[in-house]
Amino acid sequence: MMSKNSKSMIAKVVSATNFLPNTLQAKVLSKAFGTVVPMVGTAGISYDLVTAEKVICSIKNRRKMQNHIHGVHAVAMALLAETATGFVVGMNIQPEGMVLIKSLKVEYKKVAKGDLIATATLSPSQRELMATTPKGEMTVPCIITDETGQSPVEIEMIWVWLPKKRPAKVA
Repeated sequence: MMSKNSKSMIAKVVSATNFLPNTLQAKVLSKAFGTVVPMVGTAGISYDLVTAEKVICSIKNRRKMQNHIHGVHAVAMALLAETATGFVVGMNIQPEGMVLIKSLKVEYKKVAKGDLIATATLSPSQRELMATTPKGEMTVPCIITDETGQSPVEIEMIWVWLPKKRPAKVA
């Protein structure tokens, strides 16, 4: 896998906070990442677990994130899935790379109850591909559960990673 010096910026931030108790680390990461991606900060997404294999994020069912039936708004659910999947990809790309969402598909199956938790995971082979390939794309699995433990949505997130600086075109 990647050496210490070949970690992405996201992975370096997470590593730097690993000495903190879990609840404090979640608060620090949520504040830091919410500053970098303002919409995530505005939504109040919490980074409950961030590792190279798995990212777990959550969002509270609070008034400013609700729809007209007092559940978490559909777009907030999509943001939660996009955040979890994006950060697990960001933990695994090469340091000179960047990630972009290519496609997201969210099918709403039932009304969500209460707070939501998104769990995004990568297999060892997916992580290896990201660590060794400067450019690519893949579907990143994510499951959202509500307070009943059931999943109110089916999600498909496709991410691409590529070098930040593109080589100059040759005439």
